[in-house]
Amino acid sequence: MTKPQILVARKIFPATIAYLEQHFEVESNQDDASWTKAELIARLQGKVGAFTTGSERIDAELLAACPGLRICANMAVGYNNFDVDAMSAAGVLATNAPDVLTETTADFGFALLMATARRVCESEHFLRAGLWKKWSYDMFAGAEVHGSTLGIIGMGRIGQGIAKRGAFGFGMNVVYHNRSQLDAATEAECKARFVSKEELLKTADHVVLVVPYSAASHHTIGAAELALMQPTATLVNIARGGIVDDAALAAALREGRIAAAGLDVFEGEPKVHPDLLTVPNVVLTPHIASATVATRTAMARLAADNLVGFLIKNKALTPINAAQVASK
Repeated sequence: MTKPQILVARKIFPATIAYLEQHFEVESNQDDASWTKAELIARLQGKVGAFTTGSERIDAELLAACPGLRICANMAVGYNNFDVDAMSAAGVLATNAPDVLTETTADFGFALLMATARRVCESEHFLRAGLWKKWSYDMFAGAEVHGSTLGIIGMGRIGQGIAKRGAFGFGMNVVYHNRSQLDAATEAECKARFVSKEELLKTADHVVLVVPYSAASHHTIGAAELALMQPTATLVNIARGGIVDDAALAAALREGRIAAAGLDVFEGEPKVHPDLLTVPNVVLTPHIASATVATRTAMARLAADNLVGFLIKNKALTPINAAQVASK
């Protein structure tokens, strides 16, 4: 019997390819070429499934040109590369990879907070440049982490993980803002208190962003929000590019209106706003919050399992729009 045809749009673990080849005829991009939209459409002809990584935009134009496509499985918890409404209208299932990256991403969020608050990268650059000649009482004196106030915007699984690390590991006072308040039991587990966004920005020593990207969350932090923050405060974004107005943030950092920032995601990535590259008080990493071998392997396997589950067993593990597709 002929196997269904799928496309793996980016380079992934060879073991994941081997697993998919047990069930499908696989065309893979192990050269990791950067395809244009037209090239992606051409590659998707005859394919019923696509393994995507967040880099491939799946929208109405692409779907209209690929009528045989039935599922796109993202190797990421975020899916702002998917036009879910267009996919639902076309009867194409969208899946993502939640849960498997929660703890690893929370670890990295806290690592980025620490590096930002304690000026780790700024001081390393100073040392590597041969500028360290003597000790000084205020040399790269940063902000306290233990006992300080941690403000989390976006209190899903990852936000809760960061809250627990702060509250129980560092004795931090944790406040959070979310679209809706958590139940009392979850708040107690995180030792976190719900506050307005304005109060959080005004009172937190360290603000961490963990909200999903949408039109509503675009520039959750812009010039007005930065103006509310304390000049000694830090800002960390491990959510998605576009949650922060990067140009406004660069200006605030340069002018000392906040102390420092740590960014793992950027507007228009992999491009980075050039102004962010010229300010010393920002830690920049290339979207690596989930980047451990074990976690990335689990993310790839879950995306693959979604393809196998839907196309072979008729049930995806982590669907986004199953009800909408079922109604088609």
